Amino acid sequence: MTRGQGRRNAKLAALPLGMAGRAAAGFGKRLAGKSKDEVSAEVMAKTAEQLFAVLGELKGGAMKVGQALSIMEAAVPEEFGEPFREALTKLQAEAPPMPIATVHKVLDQQLGTRWRERFASFEETPAASASIGQVHKAVWADGRPVAVKVQYPGADHALKADLKTLSRMSGLIQKLSPGTDAKAMIDELIDRTEDELDYLAEADYQRAFARAFDGDPDFVIPKVVASAPKVIVSEWIEGTRLSKIITDGTRAQRNDAATKMTTFEFSSPSRVGLLHGDPHPGNFFVLDDGRFGVLDFGAIGQYPNGLPPETGPILALARDKRYDELRDMLVDHDFIRAAYAAKVSSQDLAKYLQPYVDPLYSDSFHFTRRWLQRAAGKATDMTGDVYKTSRHMNLPKEYVMVFRVLLGCVGIAAQLDAEAPYRAIMYRWVPGLEEELPAEA
Repeated sequence: MTRGQGRRNAKLAALPLGMAGRAAAGFGKRLAGKSKDEVSAEVMAKTAEQLFAVLGELKGGAMKVGQALSIMEAAVPEEFGEPFREALTKLQAEAPPMPIATVHKVLDQQLGTRWRERFASFEETPAASASIGQVHKAVWADGRPVAVKVQYPGADHALKADLKTLSRMSGLIQKLSPGTDAKAMIDELIDRTEDELDYLAEADYQRAFARAFDGDPDFVIPKVVASAPKVIVSEWIEGTRLSKIITDGTRAQRNDAATKMTTFEFSSPSRVGLLHGDPHPGNFFVLDDGRFGVLDFGAIGQYPNGLPPETGPILALARDKRYDELRDMLVDHDFIRAAYAAKVSSQDLAKYLQPYVDPLYSDSFHFTRRWLQRAAGKATDMTGDVYKTSRHMNLPKEYVMVFRVLLGCVGIAAQLDAEAPYRAIMYRWVPGLEEELPAEA
């Protein structure tokens, strides 16, 4: 283990210890007369602040998990949400940059020592930095503005080590992210580690999306100009980050962004045979002409035949409140382990699936923080129905990304405080959802 990795592990390991210390201090405060709710809010606020501060300092898996959690920021209860909301926003697009000498070394290795001849200019200050790489703006030799995405040296070791460490903290992370199955999310990130690190594969995915959406009046996918195992050069797109639309956008801009984001995500399996699996605001732009720009194709689900066939029927049964049939279906397809079937009631499923089905009951749905906080359940309520049900659920691997993207779109729409024709979008692009299901024999 390197000295740097040792420091990383120490920071991550300090998180549960810090929470234990705060819990002990909280117990003392309760003895001194403070209410359980007051103490719980204090402990969770401080724990959340520490968690996201640590994740924000580190690259690799720590920041990757932080970005994945950030999509559900709107579900965090207001009484302790504000202290780390700003930290979550930073996790969507920022990380400490690597030295320019290191950037040059990577480019020498990946594009050849004469790589400068392929560019008319290259800006040495990074335009953006993320979990495993950073982006520099440049001009290609033919005059096109381009984005040069450079992977951090050692990102593979950092990503794998961080995810392994964080997998042991999924219980803590779950407490701070209501509505998110933290263990399933981290397990999926571990499974996709190699894909995330393979920029050649990412470039191929981006090319596939760019071809499928080429000329689309609503969407822009930057075309890939050149690629190597640790570098991607693609066309530069100029626009306003979705995180900026969330904070400063007009009502019309926020509504339009939510509509296009959801349409892009759920039309892609049909249009491309792929699902963009990293829906967080740092990956989305709104161009000046209103088109919706999409970046980062490292986390991609392969669905050559469209979304998995049970996706629509599961949502349809939940929408129609046919929970006994739904529970049987979820057991049959291993969403609920057979041993836990008796522990999951119709009422449990109704509460657990509320964020997915509420928007299906009207032509236009207004996504708000208050609604999502109610639907996802209080993060501090470890005895609540939503949390207990999540412990009995098991997302099969082919569905983890689908339901994470579903929840991600809902979470971001709530951050946008947007009103969108969610039902029409889902009926158009999720097979088996619009059709009325036959009654059980």
